[in-house]
Amino acid sequence: MRTVLTIVAPDFDVLQESLPLALEAVAGAGSTIQDIDILGAGAADIFFDHADLAIVRAKAQDALQYAQVDVCVQLAEHRKKRLLIADMDSTIIGCECLDELADFAGVKREVAAITERAMRGELQFEDALRERVAMIAGLPLDDLQRCFDERVKLNPGVRTLVATMAAAGARCVLVSGGFEFFTSRVAHAAGFQAHWGNKLIDDGEALTGRVADPILGRDAKLSTLRAEAAGFGATMADTLAIGDGANDVDMIMAAGLGVAYRAKPVLASQADARLDKTDLTSLLYFQGYGADRFVTG
Repeated sequence: MRTVLTIVAPDFDVLQESLPLALEAVAGAGSTIQDIDILGAGAADIFFDHADLAIVRAKAQDALQYAQVDVCVQLAEHRKKRLLIADMDSTIIGCECLDELADFAGVKREVAAITERAMRGELQFEDALRERVAMIAGLPLDDLQRCFDERVKLNPGVRTLVATMAAAGARCVLVSGGFEFFTSRVAHAAGFQAHWGNKLIDDGEALTGRVADPILGRDAKLSTLRAEAAGFGATMADTLAIGDGANDVDMIMAAGLGVAYRAKPVLASQADARLDKTDLTSLLYFQGYGADRFVTG
């Protein structure tokens, strides 16, 4: 069974500098290199005979730890995924929406500190969410739209990632421990076909400081991955999940390819691959898409 190491760099010069290190890592794992395929100006596949994926991954990460590249080691079979499940805050967008709402309420420092601990896995997610939402009670509903307009920006590569996978027949779903108000707008902006999030309760004019039950957290993200896969007729091997925090761990570990994006250590250590240096189009290269097949979103 063929195995592939994908290396993604910001440009061809960095790729050229890094390829010898990647090749050395594969050989150092006792594998025989079979083929090299250039996917784009900064991306390449290295195919090799079947080996212990964990050993090759560890050797590649060690050899390339100081290079401006991201790597992914996986079996070539089922490489192109039929289902993308993506976290929203600090993954698909560049901020934590609740922290930004807290800024409008004048309590960002306090709320952000709780968010950081929750994302590191130091706090139970559901309790931490209720505590933070209570701290923004009374925030006028108009500030939610203002927050979206002024603070929420898609991370680089999102539209191309979603548009390319959708054009190839994949289903792309946004699943967030954040709020439906934002997931609906982000999903529309990025091209996701469906979205899931928590619901803030209001009195028609302002937030009440409560969030509707049941809360979508770590367990619910995993359940959503499984339900979406079953509904789409996909196996777990056909799925790709990406996130950044502790509440993403279970879905990342269950997915056929689980990727950590600028992630907290609790997640990064569990993921199949990490995106620390390049943008979200790297997920396309990881699946074997050449740059000539990218669809601009």
